[in-house]
Amino acid sequence: MGSWLAKKKNDALPDAEFHGAAQADAPSAPAPRVRAEPVGLARYAMLVGALLLWILGAFFVWQAWLVYTEQDDIARIEAVRAAAVDALSRFLADTNTRLQRVLTSDAVTAPLSGEWESGREAAIEAAKQALPDLVVVDFHRPDIADVLAADFAKTGYARSAMLVQASSTHAAVPAQSTTGEGGKRLLAFASPVTRENRILAYAYAAFPLDSLLAVLRKAGSGAARIELRQGASMNEFVVASVGSNGGDSSDIVGKPIANSLFRVGIMPPASLIFVPRSLVLLGVLALLALAVGGIMFYARLVGWRAAFDRLLRRSPPAGPDVMDEILKEPVPMSAPAKPAPSAAVEDQDDVHVSRSMFRAYDIRGVLGKTLNADVARLIGRAIGSEMASRGLATIAVGRDGRLSGPALSAALIEGLRAAGANVTDIGAAPTPVLYFATYHLGLGSGVMVTGSHNPPDYNGFKIVLGGETLSEDAIQKLYTRIVEKDFTKGAGTLEKRNLIPDYIERIVGDVRLARPLKIVVDCGNGIPGAVAPELFERLGADVVPLFCEVDGNFPNHHPDPSDPHNLEDLILTVKQVKAHLGIAFDGDGDRLGVVTPSGEVIFPDRTLMLFAQDVLSRDGGATIIYDVKCTGKLASVIEQAGGKPLMWRTGHSLIKGKMRENGAALAGEMSGHFFFKERWYGFDDGLYAGARLLEILSSDAQQRLPQEIFETLPNSVSTPELKIELAEGEHYKFIERFRQEAKFEGATINTIDGVRADWPDGWGLVRASNTTPVLVLRFEAENMDALKRVQNLFRAQLHAVNPKLKLPF
Repeated sequence: MGSWLAKKKNDALPDAEFHGAAQADAPSAPAPRVRAEPVGLARYAMLVGALLLWILGAFFVWQAWLVYTEQDDIARIEAVRAAAVDALSRFLADTNTRLQRVLTSDAVTAPLSGEWESGREAAIEAAKQALPDLVVVDFHRPDIADVLAADFAKTGYARSAMLVQASSTHAAVPAQSTTGEGGKRLLAFASPVTRENRILAYAYAAFPLDSLLAVLRKAGSGAARIELRQGASMNEFVVASVGSNGGDSSDIVGKPIANSLFRVGIMPPASLIFVPRSLVLLGVLALLALAVGGIMFYARLVGWRAAFDRLLRRSPPAGPDVMDEILKEPVPMSAPAKPAPSAAVEDQDDVHVSRSMFRAYDIRGVLGKTLNADVARLIGRAIGSEMASRGLATIAVGRDGRLSGPALSAALIEGLRAAGANVTDIGAAPTPVLYFATYHLGLGSGVMVTGSHNPPDYNGFKIVLGGETLSEDAIQKLYTRIVEKDFTKGAGTLEKRNLIPDYIERIVGDVRLARPLKIVVDCGNGIPGAVAPELFERLGADVVPLFCEVDGNFPNHHPDPSDPHNLEDLILTVKQVKAHLGIAFDGDGDRLGVVTPSGEVIFPDRTLMLFAQDVLSRDGGATIIYDVKCTGKLASVIEQAGGKPLMWRTGHSLIKGKMRENGAALAGEMSGHFFFKERWYGFDDGLYAGARLLEILSSDAQQRLPQEIFETLPNSVSTPELKIELAEGEHYKFIERFRQEAKFEGATINTIDGVRADWPDGWGLVRASNTTPVLVLRFEAENMDALKRVQNLFRAQLHAVNPKLKLPF
């Protein structure tokens, strides 16, 4: 608007001055007054411009007020959530106390101490009489053989998983929501039934979930929407909600409720703040808009020259009355029309693209909030334009199995072609197949439309250009192109190819199994289900598929093997079918999870030990890269095998960049990304990693079972990833202070990604997540005493920086 107003000022001023001079030089009869004539268009433009600037100034004042009051609103919302968490925690504790009182009563334990079948029936009847609100109650043998032999699809995977967990830990499992008959949601508990320190049975009991929801409704929601969620951290799903529609909560993690899998999330009202949250900036903009609007209006009344003369405290020029001069101004000719912008640009002028989508490793958004087809089209134009600037011509495009994939992929391709890029569309395929296409077809560039392991309403883009996986500044550069409309124009071509058969043939031609292994493959209804069963069968494995039907709703569990809860069905099935191993993939197939028949989850840093030993047996002296979250025992394993360990920053794109820089033969992350350069292409590929794992396990010279091989790997006492939620951007500020102020005597300090302190018997890490506003912590030690000591040292240093920090350990 400022440039438009400046042009109007420059257009109008010469005409007014010239006309005034002509009137002053007129020798005789006065010119006729023209009050009846229409006022010039320039005058109307000045009036409209002044009004628009006043409106804009008022808008900035309003935005400043919203920014000023925002923190109070956030505090009120957090108070609502805290009250809800407290109320729900008390209700769950009371319900569990009532249940445990019954399960430990003689009416239940006495029958279970005798003959099983009759005792079980008597115990069920006693429990129902004592707790009339019970919907389901049952007791299972101490060895839970009846649970493992059952059809999980009929008895319920969640119920079976709870009982297996109770059997493994010999303790009550966290309360959670399960599905009963007719799809009715239940509040479920599972725990051992003991008498004189002897386990008599394992109980499963469920109450109506409505009683818990009544507590949620009573807690209220204020102006926000309060949600009861279930799951871990960013893999939560909504069980129920109360209140009005909220805004975008893609970065909000629910607050956990003690002794349960429930979390309470708050969806704040949709934000009406559309500008940077800076009171100083908004104040300056408001004053500027109001002042310029006032000047324009004043000039509208007295003329530009008089207005500036008075503003500069100069005397007005001699001559006729100023108002007369205004009235005598002739009606200007119409301005020449501006050329119309191209349809492609014009159609997308009003598309809002949120900077929050452009993350450290990729682009990711929420459907209907920050991401839609129009945004995807702009991202395609930005990528195509960046290709042109690098001299690249052709790019492959793939998509995962999410429901939004076809529409977003089509729009992305439109944008790429509009920028002049030629596109090879490989359709629905795992991310590793897209990476494979960039090498197999000699393109070097590709875009994968995928939400990876995120919930169904997420989607995003992983980008490779000229062999470089874009990250950090390169991702931000795409956003800058969109904002500045720095696009090239062209008419790229389109061809469609199916690369899955070529991908399978390439792996089958490389990997050999020395003996068949029986495996359960859990694809979590993600796109790997279109490839994994066939791939592993072709390799010679006996495959039991689990959730391999591609379904973007992810109806069974979330496709994220880094969360142990998502592996419960796999563990149950491995035990039930007596398989050698269970493997799981995330939603797009670039991450691998592993479980053993005993139910142990083999963390990726330990799987990387096996991979490193295997690779180094052929490529001695090679560099092996791992991220800062991996076990401290990994480096010594790599060195003993003849390799060079190198710790690096977390993030698949950052790891790949470091591999290209150092020529590493292998890399891995705690998240389950594995990167093989030896015999493969160096990109993260969960499917290929699974194949290489089977090759290693099947080729064991001693013919040991996979369980026995994993037991030989060094192990320790460790925590999972722990998270501390902070406000957006505050986690980065905290880490900067922590780097400068934290002191760990006797430790080796690494600050490439947060702060990691290593002692001879343990280590601790705190880093800022690059995807959500949280601090990520992990601890490991030789024994529990050492682990507690490391945690206490970190606790002291964390609180020294921020005493109000709520620590999860």
